[in-house]
Amino acid sequence: MEVIEKDREWKRPFKNPVLTIGNFDGVHLGHQKIFQRVVQKAKEIEGESVVYTFDPHPVAILAPDRQPPLLTPLKEKLRLIGAQGIDFAIVASFTRDYARQSPEDFVRGTLYHQIQIRHLYVGHDFAFGRGGKGDIALLKELGRKYGFNVEVIDAVRLEGRVVSSSLIRDLLQRGEVKEAGKFLGRNYQIVGKVIHGHGRGSRKLGFPTANLRIEEMGVLIPKPGIYAVFPYVGEKRYWGVANLGWNPTFQDQKFSIEVHILNFHQEIYGQRVKMEFVERMRDEVTFRGAEDLAEQIKRDIQQARKILKSVS
Repeated sequence: MEVIEKDREWKRPFKNPVLTIGNFDGVHLGHQKIFQRVVQKAKEIEGESVVYTFDPHPVAILAPDRQPPLLTPLKEKLRLIGAQGIDFAIVASFTRDYARQSPEDFVRGTLYHQIQIRHLYVGHDFAFGRGGKGDIALLKELGRKYGFNVEVIDAVRLEGRVVSSSLIRDLLQRGEVKEAGKFLGRNYQIVGKVIHGHGRGSRKLGFPTANLRIEEMGVLIPKPGIYAVFPYVGEKRYWGVANLGWNPTFQDQKFSIEVHILNFHQEIYGQRVKMEFVERMRDEVTFRGAEDLAEQIKRDIQQARKILKSVS
C-alpha cells in the first residue's frame, strides 16, 4: 500500500478511485467490512482502492479534554489497512483550519477535483465538514451533483452489540482483552522499547522481566493486572506473562509494564517488543514478601501456559 500525505501534492492520478473516509482507529471488524467492499468494487471497475484518513485524531484538535486513547497509532493503523488489500492511504493533517471546511468545499475540492472520485463507501454513522454538519443525505446529494456514487455500509453486529472503537476501548479499560479481541478480529497489542527496570525479576524472584516503555503518545493501556500474552521479539512469537501496574509488594510509585517471556534468555535492552494481550488472569495483589510473590508467579505461568496453548 502506498501512503500519501495530503499536505503534499501528488502527481500520479488515481484510476477509477473507489474511496472510503474515516479515522478508523482500531481497524476493527466494522472497518474491515468497509475496506472489503472498497477493494471488491475497485476490482469490479478495474480501479484503485483508496482510504482517506486523518492524523491526529480529530477529537485531539477539536476537544482535547475529551480525546480518547488510541487503539492504533498511525503507523500501526496504516499497516493494518494495507493488510486489507487497500492500494492507497491518504493521510490528511487534521487542524482547526481543516475542520472549518464546509461539507461542499471538502467534496468539491478534495473528492471531486483532487481525487476525482468514482465511488464512495462510508459507515452508517458518517459525518463530515464543519461541525460534523455534513450527513449521509447531504453526501448523497453532493455525489449526484459531482458525479460519484455513495453507498452506506451497515454496522457490524457481534453477539448483539454494534462493533465500534468506543466499545473496544471500554472493554480494554475494564481488562476484558479477550472480549475486545473478538470485535477487533485479532488480539489487542502494544509496542514498547525494552528499558532497564529495578532488576528484581531476576535477582529477587528468579523470573527476569522485560520492562517496556511505550513510545507512542496516547495509546490505550489495558486495565492494570496480570495477563497471558504473546510477546514478539523481532518476528518470533513467544509465550509470556505480563504485569501492568505498580508492583504493590515492593511499593513502587511508578506505573510499569513488565513481561516475563517464557523459555527466553536473550539480552534485548533497547529493542522493541510487540505484546499481544490474550486474557487477563487476575488483579495485582500485595504479598508479604518476595518469596510469596515468586510462588504466585509460578502459578501465573502455569495458568498462562494453559491459556496460550488453547489458542496457539
